[in-house]
Amino acid sequence: MKVDVLVAEIGSTTTVVNAFKDLDTENPIFWAQGQAPTSVLDGDVRIGLQGAIDDLCKKMGIEELEYDEMLATSSAAGGLKMTVHGLVYDMTAKAAKEAALGAGGIIHDITVGRLRRTDLARIKEIGPNLILIAGGVDYGERDTAIYNAEMIRTMGLTTPVVYAGNIENQDEMKLIFDEESGQYLYLVDNVYPKIDTLNVEPCRKVIQDAFEDHITQAPGMSHVRDMVSGPIIPTPGAVMECTKLLYDCLGDVMVIDVGGATTDVHAVAEDSDAVARILTAPEPKAKRTVEGDLGVYVNRMKVIESIGEEKLRQECEEELHIDLDKTLETYVAIPKNEDEFKLVERLTEEAVLRAVERHAGQIRYVYGPSGRQTLAEGKDLTQIKYIVGTGGALTRLPHRVEIMEKIAKDNLTGMKLYPSDAAKILVDNDYIMASIGVLSKTHREGAIRLLAKSLGMELTEKDHTA
Repeated sequence: MKVDVLVAEIGSTTTVVNAFKDLDTENPIFWAQGQAPTSVLDGDVRIGLQGAIDDLCKKMGIEELEYDEMLATSSAAGGLKMTVHGLVYDMTAKAAKEAALGAGGIIHDITVGRLRRTDLARIKEIGPNLILIAGGVDYGERDTAIYNAEMIRTMGLTTPVVYAGNIENQDEMKLIFDEESGQYLYLVDNVYPKIDTLNVEPCRKVIQDAFEDHITQAPGMSHVRDMVSGPIIPTPGAVMECTKLLYDCLGDVMVIDVGGATTDVHAVAEDSDAVARILTAPEPKAKRTVEGDLGVYVNRMKVIESIGEEKLRQECEEELHIDLDKTLETYVAIPKNEDEFKLVERLTEEAVLRAVERHAGQIRYVYGPSGRQTLAEGKDLTQIKYIVGTGGALTRLPHRVEIMEKIAKDNLTGMKLYPSDAAKILVDNDYIMASIGVLSKTHREGAIRLLAKSLGMELTEKDHTA
């Protein structure tokens, strides 16, 4: 059997392959899916990849699968681990963080100002896949970024470096990270070129390119690079690419991905005029947040702590009619019985509401000599027209739509910049948004049609420049 494209999602625990046919026709087909445990610990991710292909063949009753192209996303071996080093947190460091998160990076450390010995020790301990240095508006402060670059150079690392600070420093960076340094340097436009201006998209693209160039660090990934004919991008970055594709078709949109370990929120939306006038600092149009304590399996106890254990016990007894301790004892990653489904739905609801609460901006009052002033901080979600659920929980749980409908009702004070209850709820029923994100790089029209099928609605790309 032959298909057009096979997309491999090489995760930290599970490898999934999705097969697509007839991509360049009016009716592209999501043909089949297979999965197997990721085999990083076996020393070669190809073992898990082949296991997922074998699983797909078994499901479809075929002996062998051929494909014209293989594309891939990866979060294996901890994904794209990054450290970010800026000048002032609310300016350059925040801008660099937004660029890294939007590209699918997992940020393990952010520093501001000159690096100290403790900072260098932490970088060494983390062992990042990529180091991002920023700092200074264009033609502004130069010394801090140069000092930090020189300190990083002295560590003797081979980690690639992205420089996205004051453009006056670019020649200096080339001298610091020369061939003898052993560190590859990527130069990109400043993420914070002038006061109150964010420019994160060029940096995001370079981060994804750097990830693909240096993907060989996970065991066996160098061989996967030989197998893959198109791009390899970080899995969260692929979901962001799909969110941008949705924005091009539907306008302002938010995607929520609840997983076993984390909950990611991706939003691509413009600020409302009213909020834009009172924002204290600029926010990126495309924003991603990662909540590392909101996972419904690996971090289930932290989610229970967020709800409040006594409160959850009372809910389990009076509303859910389940034994909490007994259910927690049997629950392993994927719910298998009615009691486990009820518990995971409650954990998913908490993860969704808390993740959106942290992602969204808010209205704040400040008092001064001229009286009370109204300010806005953070991402404005009030213009969101569609909320989309993806990931295992929000594509498979029976009450996934009802869970997402609670978001607008959770704005109890009215001070959060939340979507309104007019926002429509959609579900990635085929659970293919990450695959669609990477597929959109080479088969954009087919990707849009496949996404439309998964969401159960028509999609047409709009001209947002008009």
